[in-house]
Amino acid sequence: MTTMQIALLAAGFLLIASLYSTVGHGGASGYLMVMGLAGWLGPEVMKPTALILNLVVAGTGVLRFYRAGGFRWRTLWPFVVTSVPCAFLGGAAQLDPAVYTRLVAVVLVFAAFCVALRNPARGSPEPAKSVPLPGGLLWGAAIGLLSGLVGVGGGIFLSPLLLLAGWATARQTAGISAAFIVLNSASGLVGFIARHHTLPVEPAAMAIFSCAVLLGGFVGSGIGSRRLGHISLRRALAVVLLVAAIKMMLVGDSSGRMKPANGTGAPAANVHMTFPDGDMMKAHAPPPRYRPR
Repeated sequence: MTTMQIALLAAGFLLIASLYSTVGHGGASGYLMVMGLAGWLGPEVMKPTALILNLVVAGTGVLRFYRAGGFRWRTLWPFVVTSVPCAFLGGAAQLDPAVYTRLVAVVLVFAAFCVALRNPARGSPEPAKSVPLPGGLLWGAAIGLLSGLVGVGGGIFLSPLLLLAGWATARQTAGISAAFIVLNSASGLVGFIARHHTLPVEPAAMAIFSCAVLLGGFVGSGIGSRRLGHISLRRALAVVLLVAAIKMMLVGDSSGRMKPANGTGAPAANVHMTFPDGDMMKAHAPPPRYRPR
């Protein structure tokens, strides 16, 4: 990547981190959106990049929301018991690029609706319900596997579940989601490394991206822990997420189309073939059939 591309991505990541961290999220779906819109990085780079940045932002959020009293371990643990190993399996899985882009598009659509519609009420009462163990284990496994496959921490799925089921208040949901994201992102990243034995990211670029999201996460989580809302900004982000989802679907359709054997998209007219004896020939067209006279 060029210096300009790195700067533009860092600016986009900083904005996403500032916005997502207000509700305890790491911003992975937003980072995927930025990378998908830019089109400069492939799926093999997008996934670990989103997970690393997720760790930086959500880690900051855990500290801020924990100090503000927005964390309950007894609500978190039924989910992470199964989500962490499933996130490892999802992170180690290698999806076809076309399948990956479509899956990311689905996650972006879901994230758009969550970001646009979520408006936690202030002064929410203490929830009376506790998380049932079977339900927590099943939901944790499903969210962990999907998170690992896509390259997100799962907070975008866990947050609406906690609020709709009445298992946590708005502030507790932010703190619980941040911790959930850290554990799943770390597990998914380890699974990715175990599968590929490397991280296909540029160290210098990743350092710049990490500093950008660290700043954004610090600012956003500080605002979120004081319950200041940004409804208009969240709804604007939802529109961008939907645009990114459409773009990812189009990319998935184009990448899934069949290409000629030469892999270049050009007609396979002048394909050179080398035979064991060293001779070469050009395959212009099938040879004419022999017609006996």
